Amino acid sequence: MDIAIPLYDGFTALDAVGPYDVLSRIPGADVKFVAVEAGPKRSENGMLAMTADHAIADVPSPEILVVPGGYGTRRLLGDEELLAWIRGVHETSTFTTSVCTGALLLGAAGVLDGLDATTNWAELASLADFGANPTSQRVVVQGKVITAAGVSAGIDMALMLAAELVHDDLAKAIQLGIEYDPQPPYDCGSPEKAGPELVELLRGVMAAENEAAAARL
Repeated sequence: MDIAIPLYDGFTALDAVGPYDVLSRIPGADVKFVAVEAGPKRSENGMLAMTADHAIADVPSPEILVVPGGYGTRRLLGDEELLAWIRGVHETSTFTTSVCTGALLLGAAGVLDGLDATTNWAELASLADFGANPTSQRVVVQGKVITAAGVSAGIDMALMLAAELVHDDLAKAIQLGIEYDPQPPYDCGSPEKAGPELVELLRGVMAAENEAAAARL
């Protein structure tokens, strides 16, 4: 089972690594990190590099596609080489999925037109620009298209995929194996729980980080 996770400069590390760590534990899974051009790609803050061992042209029809998000997605919304590859993969995929703002790339490729979808709360409204119906659910399943909200939701989505591809028992075993038992110190992981002051503060921080990433990339 080929699973492709595209990388690009400006990706969010956990968006890619979280699903990878779950999906790579499925028997027979072959997870491939791909990019328009193979080679190292740096995360959105520039501190971490991961290597895409394969060019997207060499992986035309993986069964599973997982598109991670990150500030780097914005400059790729017009990258027709990447978007055409996503469209082509989607034609034959078993599941086409995204984490966080990876949904914007699915949207730009035309995959989300008319579908319910989710992404990071700060970009949720942007999904409507691509013909999607934004929803704040943590994971949204629309046939073979699955979108996960911000960053950590990618682990939830990957566990759901493991259950769908094999069996609930495998997904449960993987969850136990990685000891995924979230007990966060604060109950502020969504805008509704965080409150307006923290939301607006973070909006400002994220806008500044997006500008810094755009200048760096």
